[in-house]
Amino acid sequence: MVRVSGLASGMDIDQIVSDLMKAERMPIDKMKKQKQTLEWQRDDYRSMNLLLSEFNNLAFNMTLQSSYSSKTVSSSDETKVKAAATSSAANASYTLSNVTMATAAQSISTSIDSSMDPTKSLWSQRGSMDSSVWTEKTVEQAAITLSADTSIVKLAKGAVSAVNQNTGTLNSISVTTDGTSKAYTVRIGTAAGIINSNEVFINEDTGEMTFGTTLTSGSTIEAFSYQQNVLNFSVTTYDSTGKATGNIQDGGSTPFEFDGSTSLNTLLTQISNSKVGISAFFDEGTNKVVMTRKDTGNLSSADSADGSNMVFSGGFLTGFLQLAGDAKGTDAKFTLNGLETTRKSNTFTTGGVTYTLQNNFTGDVRVNVSNDTQKVFDTIKDFVTKYNELIEKINGKITEERDRNYQPLTDEEREKLTDKQAEQWDEKAKSGLLKGDSILSNGLNQMRSNWYASVSGMSGGFSQLTDIGISTSANYTDRGKLVIEGDGTKLKEAIEKDPQSVMDLFMKSGSTTSEKGIVRRLRDTITQTISKVEQRAGRSTWTSEQFLLGRNLKSVNSQITSFESRLTQVEDRYYRQFTAMEKAIQNANAQSAQLSQYFS
Repeated sequence: MVRVSGLASGMDIDQIVSDLMKAERMPIDKMKKQKQTLEWQRDDYRSMNLLLSEFNNLAFNMTLQSSYSSKTVSSSDETKVKAAATSSAANASYTLSNVTMATAAQSISTSIDSSMDPTKSLWSQRGSMDSSVWTEKTVEQAAITLSADTSIVKLAKGAVSAVNQNTGTLNSISVTTDGTSKAYTVRIGTAAGIINSNEVFINEDTGEMTFGTTLTSGSTIEAFSYQQNVLNFSVTTYDSTGKATGNIQDGGSTPFEFDGSTSLNTLLTQISNSKVGISAFFDEGTNKVVMTRKDTGNLSSADSADGSNMVFSGGFLTGFLQLAGDAKGTDAKFTLNGLETTRKSNTFTTGGVTYTLQNNFTGDVRVNVSNDTQKVFDTIKDFVTKYNELIEKINGKITEERDRNYQPLTDEEREKLTDKQAEQWDEKAKSGLLKGDSILSNGLNQMRSNWYASVSGMSGGFSQLTDIGISTSANYTDRGKLVIEGDGTKLKEAIEKDPQSVMDLFMKSGSTTSEKGIVRRLRDTITQTISKVEQRAGRSTWTSEQFLLGRNLKSVNSQITSFESRLTQVEDRYYRQFTAMEKAIQNANAQSAQLSQYFS
């Protein structure tokens, strides 16, 4: 609608309407403050649920046997034997003697020509190798469109023998420029010399093509094929069951293919990184290649007649390097508590104890396994600390006073404050939103009961928390925090004396609450509390209809929308009234002016 601005009356209509609307907007400001309060309250509930969920995850770890059955292991000589134990290991002593460590199969090549550089391409050093180690492979080169003027274009692969050899045509490469094709005769070698305008020289080592003329941008080097020299060979190794580790389709071997531009070092690195399980390297001091199985022990095929641990095939490995195929590893041999036995590896596990042999020896080394009291104590202590932190934060929320002098700010009020002032105001306005909350209060009360109630059906010497030296703080302001009595001596003694009873006290299963261990009770209570909080405050993935505060927020939003529509109508009404007044004043002024003419 057309709005007037007080030209006739001389009044500031916009300001008058704005002031009138402030009074009209008071109810909607109140609704928006109510909405903000509900959102803050929802967020506070969800932050409490996050704390409960994190503690519940920690409590889950306390239902695992490994949290109470940690073992400590000592070796009388760790330079000979190191050991570690799982929670399932029995408390016992073990004696190892007459130890011969396992070795890995190893094959060493003959000495390579001293002129061989392991960092340069093998094809460029082919003079040191028999030609029979190489295999020619046809490479189909796709058309190449040039993006700039140039006379040099590099093929993807080096070690080139011939171009178009397989087609029986002349060795030439065709280049099309602006629809016109020109054939360039191919010369292949290691030294370009003078290149004629109708020639293209291909460096057989690098695969770099140099044309006798500059090719312009947009020209296309038409597709062609060329012969590339590659090394093909395979290696076969076996696992501890005698099964070949390679591909079934390759008979269990692992095939390798390297183009001639590969260096010896790169070739050996890729073998080492493959699944064949070999560590390969070139020793510059002796000019020899060494291949060693990564796993120790005699790892040969179950069907092998000679028991070879590594089988090599291909001229490069068997002809040029002359790697022996009869390499064998040896199993570890030792006596454990009087029993003579063997293992493929120098690290092995038996009876829940993992032994790592360090050296050969003939004497005795004793390994003792016992409960790790300190680690179990630290685990329980940390759990108690986390519980105390949890209830401190929740108690802080439900006892926080509500300062009703600070209500959420409207947009207009916020604009009048600095960012710091607004932040401080919001902090006070958010205070006490969960004060006296029944869900959280009942949850805390139930958790306290979970800690202190006796666990029925216990077969050991402990049935409640005080039996192991954990009690409630005597300071009432701590609101139920737990304390470990003294310096923890009583708890450590309980763990040392009856670890099973301590474990049952915390994690015992049962069909009733009284039969369940403390941690299982806590998890039940936390799960119930989280569920109740979610019914009130929901989750971030829930819709508003799925929780109480969400439904309340939806109702408030609906009221705000309706009221804003009403405010628009009220504002329009005010402007219509002032417009009518302006028109009346204009008419009166016009009549006054006309009458004054009669008296002039």
